[in-house]
Amino acid sequence: MIAIRRAKADDWPALWSIIEPVFRAGETYAVAVDIEEADARALWLDKPVATFVAVNAADGAVVGSYFLKFNQPGGGNHVCNCGYIVDRDARGRGVASALCEHSQREAIALGFRAMQYNLVVATNTGAIRLWQRHGFEIAGRLPGAFRHPTEGEVDALVMYKRLAD
Repeated sequence: MIAIRRAKADDWPALWSIIEPVFRAGETYAVAVDIEEADARALWLDKPVATFVAVNAADGAVVGSYFLKFNQPGGGNHVCNCGYIVDRDARGRGVASALCEHSQREAIALGFRAMQYNLVVATNTGAIRLWQRHGFEIAGRLPGAFRHPTEGEVDALVMYKRLAD
């Protein structure tokens, strides 16, 4: 069982231990594989509108996280964007699904009317299935838009869901 709460500054070491291997692998996020820790912290914890962590209810260990930010400024600021990450040892236990559900509720509470994922790597089939189960549609395909470290140039998807009318 997990609980989801707002991230705190002292969550960063636990977050970095989850985020670093994913970023370094270069398979799912469009960030430099050699990103500095301070830059990763700014991206995940400091700059977003909100960042949340999923914690193991039994021991309080951080097992996942998401950030929520404006997808675009100005005329596009009613649409948010999120990034999600789950600890390798907690995958397959519903953490990502819980984070997705939570993020949609929080986005609505913050006044967002839609959520858009700008670059879902086509080889990340588990995430694509999960987002579709949560009502996201593939709004577009960007041919060869992501350089995968082993697959080469692969497509990326834009996924979108209207949250409120």
